[in-house]
Amino acid sequence: MRIRTRKSARYARMRMAHYIVRAKPKPDRLNELNQRLQENAFVNLRPFGKALTHSLNEARLQSDGIAIWEEEDYCSPPLAQERAAVLDTYFDEITVEQVNAGEGWKRIEQVPKLNGNI
Repeated sequence: MRIRTRKSARYARMRMAHYIVRAKPKPDRLNELNQRLQENAFVNLRPFGKALTHSLNEARLQSDGIAIWEEEDYCSPPLAQERAAVLDTYFDEITVEQVNAGEGWKRIEQVPKLNGNI
């Protein structure tokens, strides 16, 4: 029998979720996004900067023009902080689908990289 403590209850509320993110890139902002990623401009954003930078560097571009990547997040609603700080500047029509860690990357590994299409 497992006894739930305040600490374990707080941990349960803060568990990380993983999402496949789909978003329509703003064409007039993609070069700026690529430049900011090359500069590691988002790395120091807390608490999500390193994960977001990695995800956007590995993002893919589907044949329909939609960017897709896997993102880890603690927020509710998903990606609230990332959207406010970065994503809404560079993307429209952002949607998320919850997946297991690594599942999103496996699904899209054959899709060409977003940064290779800028």
